[in-house]
Amino acid sequence: MGHKALSLSDFDLRPTPCRMEVLGLLQSHEYALSQGDIEQELSSKFDRVTVYRTLKTFLSQGLIHKVLDDIGGIKYALCKELCHQGGHPHQHDHVHFKCDQCGQTTCLELVHIPSISLPENFTKKESNLLIQGICNLCNRP
Repeated sequence: MGHKALSLSDFDLRPTPCRMEVLGLLQSHEYALSQGDIEQELSSKFDRVTVYRTLKTFLSQGLIHKVLDDIGGIKYALCKELCHQGGHPHQHDHVHFKCDQCGQTTCLELVHIPSISLPENFTKKESNLLIQGICNLCNRP
């Protein structure tokens, strides 16, 4: 598993120290991280506002996507592809899985959210599907 090496230049982003650190942190984890996780890891180097702005920039450029947590929080995961280029909207239709045992949330890139027909005058902005259970690592005998 693991993400291919991403470059900030792929997303037209200047490589500031905070951006490089946040990208490296996200690349070093196979699971989604909360803003608090990232802030805690980088607190000796960057303040909360700088980390917040970095995450906001990464979201708007399509470098990361939001992962909803079962307790109403938001986590962030790297996008596997350059999915926000050429004016196309930043869309993710894969399932997220939260392990009840280890508490980690991972992207199941190959498991897609089925298409849902909405009633007239309802417009979809985004879809999120979180499945909870026991992950493959915790399920090992």
